[in-house]
Amino acid sequence: MPQELAGSLGVVALGLVASASWGIGDFGGGLTSRLAPVAGVLLWTQVIGSIIAFTVSAIVGEPAPSTTDLLWIGLSSLLGVAGLAALYIGLARGRMGVVAPVTGVMVAAMPAGAGLLLQGALPALALVGIALAMGSVVLVSRTPAELEAEAIHDTRRPSGLKWALAGGVLLGFFTITVAGISHGLVFGPLARIRLGEAIVLLIAIGLWRLPTAIPRRLWPAILGIGVLDMFATGSYIAATQVGPLAIAGAVSSLYPVVTTILAAVVLRERLGPINVAGVVLAATSIALIAVGTPG
Repeated sequence: MPQELAGSLGVVALGLVASASWGIGDFGGGLTSRLAPVAGVLLWTQVIGSIIAFTVSAIVGEPAPSTTDLLWIGLSSLLGVAGLAALYIGLARGRMGVVAPVTGVMVAAMPAGAGLLLQGALPALALVGIALAMGSVVLVSRTPAELEAEAIHDTRRPSGLKWALAGGVLLGFFTITVAGISHGLVFGPLARIRLGEAIVLLIAIGLWRLPTAIPRRLWPAILGIGVLDMFATGSYIAATQVGPLAIAGAVSSLYPVVTTILAAVVLRERLGPINVAGVVLAATSIALIAVGTPG
């Protein structure tokens, strides 16, 4: 396989792995947060992710991060935990089909813009793919007209838009700051990010006396979410190191498509033709990005 093709496929493949893992993890996190305290779900998933990442880092023998890396790691921890908290609250209190896609649009746009500004323009085909990726998330987020009419009278499940916007901004900055970590470092920084997020959560839990008790039946789900979130973030960090930030951000931001499909299949949240069109557009964007991304 030519090196240029391998490079372009590498960033797209890693971005897709991150997207799928984040999508499944966010679905599980939002669903679990409806049955257990959000603070508890966040705390224990971060602890689990940190333990796994430290273990993998030790096995592969990654070098210690530099002082600059530690600064990026600290900032990423603050942004990540705040963004995840906003997202999980939105998924728990609002509608998954609204919260996840709106957050995804912002998480796609911010690293894409930063990548184009800092790393220069991409080939036209890749830019079209990025635009379609953002458009696909918008389409997936659109609620069918009949559901919108129902939502006006449904006070039990608000849209969760304000939490989606907050989560989108915070997680969007997170995707930019983790891209500043030195090449070749993935699991060591990720372990420290997760540990930092857990410490921030513990402080918040102590200050506001937030409940953290997790019912025993939900622990397998907590373990799975922690593994998926760690795997997704690690894949995204690796993607930013093998290809353009704009591409890594755009492809990995397609996770709302996964979350929305799972919400439709598992929770029976209805999807209209425009939502299906969004899924098709997402697939088209991936193909264009793969072909148009430089090695």
